[in-house]
Amino acid sequence: MASLAKAYPNAHCELNYSNPLELLVATILSARCTDQRVNLVTAKLFKKYRSAADYARVPLPELEQDIRTTGFYRNKARSLKGCGQALVERHDGQVPNTMEALTQLDGVGRKTANVVLGNAFHLNYGVVVDTHVARLAQRLGLTQEKDPEKIEQALMALVPQTQWTQFSHWLIWHGRRRCTARKPDCRGCELRALCPRIGVTTPI
Repeated sequence: MASLAKAYPNAHCELNYSNPLELLVATILSARCTDQRVNLVTAKLFKKYRSAADYARVPLPELEQDIRTTGFYRNKARSLKGCGQALVERHDGQVPNTMEALTQLDGVGRKTANVVLGNAFHLNYGVVVDTHVARLAQRLGLTQEKDPEKIEQALMALVPQTQWTQFSHWLIWHGRRRCTARKPDCRGCELRALCPRIGVTTPI
């Protein structure tokens, strides 16, 4: 962890948001989409939709067009609309700050809930396991598990709870900037001396 912390002292969530609702929406949109693309879409989206009620009342076809370029837009639009309705009906329009309540919302699993809890509320409920974290956890020999929830449990056992959110950021930044899926930069890697390079065939 010390090497990651030194390499990425400013690691943070790269989705743009100013409140828990915006982060929830952005994280739902980020499924199978880059943060850069999501940020382009939400720059306009967040000016149009400012409350959970806005998502709840908008006609689905209109919302689909507003988020079309994030991919899988029909499913995402249904999730956002359903999520907005649930927030209005169950939580007075506010994003809840518990894992149980968040994962009962449309389109919200543990990963999305962990992103919102850790970044919007500064609550360390778990470790965000996205594709980067899952890949690096195996390459670094931190776990042999393939299931995201089992990977999360393994990482939670290795890292102090106070650092669960930040540990996710470190791995995600490392996965994007150095340890990419197809061509990891092992020669320039800050973890080179520690990494067993499991599954990596690229010569150093």
